[in-house]
Parts: sequence; structure tokens; C-alpha cells
Amino acid sequence: MAVGTVVVSAAVSGCGTGGETGSARPTPRDLDKIVVFNVCSQLSDEVLRGAGLDPTTKRVLTDPPTGPSTWRVCNWKPIDDRYGAGSRRVSVFSTSHTLSETRVKESLVDVRETTVGPRPGLTFRENNDPDGCYVAFEADQGMFEVRVSWLSNEGPRVGDVCEMAAKYAADLEPGLPK
Repeated sequence: MAVGTVVVSAAVSGCGTGGETGSARPTPRDLDKIVVFNVCSQLSDEVLRGAGLDPTTKRVLTDPPTGPSTWRVCNWKPIDDRYGAGSRRVSVFSTSHTLSETRVKESLVDVRETTVGPRPGLTFRENNDPDGCYVAFEADQGMFEVRVSWLSNEGPRVGDVCEMAAKYAADLEPGLPK
């Protein structure tokens, strides 16, 4: 799958809303001004290894060099087969978009409510991404997503990618800001 496809398929158009105390109308969030946690440079090797990911296999999907960004995305290969055998990548998305925005995306299938640690979340697939599964969970900045996907035609495909995504998300969650 092309790198751009992953980022575009995960992107959500439009702005979310956040309410103000005592306000009758929600105020828009300016997604272009929210500084999101940089999973490509701020997610520590210790956290990655603790989740079973190999820090030396990092691949940057989107990480603008300066300023705010609505998406920062990197992925890694697993160190071991703790969550299933086969060749796969684990992507971590950091975004100013929200679970509310994700819930209304028409391209999602198999959407289920979940929790990741103490945080509300969703498990879902994208129509155009049959080899991957996402687990998204709340953050003050918006949300984080963890996607597990099979690498095309490399090795066996053993295990359920949605179950794997949930386990990686649970392992990574304590290392990500609230």
C-alpha cells in the first residue's frame, strides 16, 4: 500500500468542536494550531521495546519538520511474535482529530466501542484497507491511533490484526500523553 494512502485514509476532514463551560454554542477547535505529540521523535525506545516493537525499524509516514501538524505518523516492525506470527507493521498516529470525528466517517466498518487503559476508544477497519485494523483512543490533543497491518505477501498471516492492534494500543498507551 502506498504511504500516502495510509495517511489519507486515516485523515478526517473538517473541524471538531469542543464545548466551553457556560456556553450555549460549541467553539471550533483550530486543528492547525494544536501541537500534537510527535510519535516519530518523542515516543521513547524504551516504550517501543516494552510494546514489542523494534525502534531500529522506524519508518516515517508523515512528520513535518516544524510547527503544528494535524497528523504525525510512524511505524515499526515487531521484535517478536507475542501477538501473532507473520510479517506486519504497527503504525502509531498522533492527531488533533477526535473520536467524535472518527465515529461519523462513512469509510469505517466493523466499528466497536472499547477502552484503552482508562481512555475511551474505538476499534475499526477502513473500507479501503482490508489488511489493517485500527484502535483509536482519546487524548487531550485529540486522539492516538494504533494500526496493525500485514505487509504485502511477506510471511505467514497468523492471528487477528484487530486483536493485535488492541494489545499494542494497550502496551503503548501508558507511554503516550493524556
